Amino acid sequence: MSVTIKEVAKLANVAPSTVSRVIANNPRISEATKRKVKKVMEELGYHPNLNARSLSSKATHTIGLVMPSSRDIVFQNPFFPTVLQGISDGVHEKKYALQMTTGKSETEIFDAVIQMVQGKRVDGMILLNSKVEDKVIQYLREMDFPFVVIGKPAKHIEEITHVDNDNVSAMKEATEFLIHLGHRQIAFIGGSPELMVTVDRLNGYKQALENADIPIKEEYIKHEEFLREGGQEAVNELMAFQLRPTALLVVDDFMTLGVLNKLDELGIKVPEDISVVSFNNILLSEMSKPPLTSVDINIIKLGLEASRSLIEKIENSAEPTKRIIISHQLVERSSCSRIHKEK
Repeated sequence: MSVTIKEVAKLANVAPSTVSRVIANNPRISEATKRKVKKVMEELGYHPNLNARSLSSKATHTIGLVMPSSRDIVFQNPFFPTVLQGISDGVHEKKYALQMTTGKSETEIFDAVIQMVQGKRVDGMILLNSKVEDKVIQYLREMDFPFVVIGKPAKHIEEITHVDNDNVSAMKEATEFLIHLGHRQIAFIGGSPELMVTVDRLNGYKQALENADIPIKEEYIKHEEFLREGGQEAVNELMAFQLRPTALLVVDDFMTLGVLNKLDELGIKVPEDISVVSFNNILLSEMSKPPLTSVDINIIKLGLEASRSLIEKIENSAEPTKRIIISHQLVERSSCSRIHKEK
C-alpha cells in the first residue's frame, strides 16, 4: 500500500495540512519544520501526488518551452541543448516539469502555443529567441499568460521579462579586439536579420567600426542560418572579393566550424591569412583547429535565470517585469593574429 499524508503527519508529529504546505513549499512553514517533514517523507518513501495537486490548484506545475522552427537547427546547434541544461536546472529546483514544442513552420509553432495555453497544459512559457515581428509574444501578451524570453524583445521591452546578454556591447568588444590587432577589413557573418540577437550584434559591429573611422562595407555583412552550411556559404562569397577581409566576426560557434572548413578548402590559413572571432564559446570552439577566440555568453546561466524568473512570475502574479543581463567574456585562443599592414 502507498504511504499517505496522514501517516507522514503522524510520524512527523504535525498536522496533515502542514505536510501539504511543506509539499507546496509554503513560505509560512519554517525551514526546521520543512526539514523534519521531508526527512519523514524520505524515510517512509512517500512521493506527493503531483497530479492531484494540479487538479486541486488548477496548476500543471509544467513549463512550456517554445523551440525554434527549424528541426535541423534544434538538433545540430549545441547552443540549444546547452541552454536546455540551464532551463532544466531551474525547473527541477522548484519541482516543475518541462514540455517542449516546435514545428516545421512558424504557423505550426504558433498553433501549438495556442493549444498549450487554451488547453491549460502549462503554467507559463519560455521562448528561446525573439524575432522582430513575433506573433507568439503578441499572443501571450494579449492572453496575459506568464512567459519569459531568452533574448531581447523587439517591442514592449519594458513590459516583458527577458534574460539576455548585452549583445551590442559584446560584439562591439569583439570588433574592437580585431581593430586593436590592426585589422580594418573586417567582415560580419550573422544569423537571420529577423532575430533580435542578429540586429543587436550587427549594431555593435557597426558602432565599433564607426568609432574607429573605418568605413562600413555592406558587402562585408552576410546573413546565414546558424548552421555549418551557413558559415561555408558566407565564406565563399567573402573570399570571392578582390579585396578580401582580413578578419571575420561570426555570431555563432557552430557556423564558425563551417567557416573554418571552407577556409581550409580554399587554402586560406587561420590565423596567418585571416583572423576569426566567434560567439557562444561552446566546447567545440576549444576543440577546433585552431582553437577559436570566442565570446562566452554563459549559455547555461541564460537558461537557468529564464526558468527561475518564469516560476517567480507564475507563483506571484505581482512579480515585477525584469530585464536580466548575463555577463559575457572574450576568451582569447589561437584564431587571431596581429597585422601590421592591410593585406
